[in-house]
Amino acid sequence: MARAEAVRVSVAFSPQARVVDETELSLPAGATLADAIRASGVLDRHPDLDLTQAKFGIWGRAQAPDTMLRERDRVEVYRALQVDPKEARRLRYRKVGQRGQAKLRG
Repeated sequence: MARAEAVRVSVAFSPQARVVDETELSLPAGATLADAIRASGVLDRHPDLDLTQAKFGIWGRAQAPDTMLRERDRVEVYRALQVDPKEARRLRYRKVGQRGQAKLRG
């Protein structure tokens, strides 16, 4: 089987909730996750994105920037969490949970 000369991948970044910036591109075989991020232009479109603080993944699994890409990989750039997940659950419970308790009491 002949080795592919190029791989097609997409790069996705969500600058805020319910907004996704996704770019499809073709890169030379042997390209890395970091190569895809640079080639996608996401850094030009989102200058406030700090790659030293960001996390990366492929199809929802954390990966290092030097990970080699395969055909149809989806590279994801994750922004920092705004709120600790445990604290977010507590806040949701305080907001919605107390109303739910009142309904149970009748």
